[in-house]
Amino acid sequence: MRTSRRTNWPVLLLVALGTIFILFPLYMTVTIALKNPEQMAHSAFAFPTELHWGNFSRAVEMTNFFSTFQNSVMVTTSTVVLTLLTNSMVAYAIARNMQRRFFKGLYFYFVSAMFIPFPIIMLPIVKLASGLHMTNLFGLIMLHTVYGLAFNVFVYVGYIRSIPVALEEAATVDGATTWGTFWRIIFPLMAPISATVGILTCLSTYNDFLLPLIIISDPEQYTLPLVQYVFQGQFNTDFNLAFASYLMALLPMIIVYLIAQKWIINGVTQGSVK
Repeated sequence: MRTSRRTNWPVLLLVALGTIFILFPLYMTVTIALKNPEQMAHSAFAFPTELHWGNFSRAVEMTNFFSTFQNSVMVTTSTVVLTLLTNSMVAYAIARNMQRRFFKGLYFYFVSAMFIPFPIIMLPIVKLASGLHMTNLFGLIMLHTVYGLAFNVFVYVGYIRSIPVALEEAATVDGATTWGTFWRIIFPLMAPISATVGILTCLSTYNDFLLPLIIISDPEQYTLPLVQYVFQGQFNTDFNLAFASYLMALLPMIIVYLIAQKWIINGVTQGSVK
């Protein structure tokens, strides 16, 4: 006996609208990057009748693209590695000692930090970084790592509490230290949530504009979002070159996300347990 499947039109409509909202900005980015100002004035939405690939080479020259891209990659990679190493250890200490008042208070302290808007702490951060001589790429890496600590501890603790304590007890019986237990047993088991944290940290650090803007003062250390501000003048904006630069900066993160999106979903789902 065949069972008929009814189409869920409301869900299908939401999916279609979501797809349009995602693809339309990407379409606009590509088309504007391949136009000249005259074609832009004629129609901003139509596909270009003549492709202007020279926009990309001019954007590379104006932003010193490869040098600033190297800065962005260095900051992003260092932040991801440092975040995974430090935030996971902090979360592990909290998750396994949640019954103690100090660690429980520390956990809620970190969680409450997620509700503090960045503009509120922006000026104190600038003052602190300047006093510590950290207005450079090293300081930017440290601040990105610390600023993501609240959210990362939140998701890490939820995941770690789903790992049976019996595994650590068995390792202790075999003579393993707390340090050895974490790196040999717990940290490998945290691979799904570590992938999630790493990918989200990578995306947020690579795309961040505000923190590098207030921290970095040396033009040689600018990241990609900072140098792309050169296209915006006081009275006009060169949209064609700007979107060409945006597209070149966007492609690496699109590739990273497409490759790693299954780990994001898997890590968030498993991290919601307990």
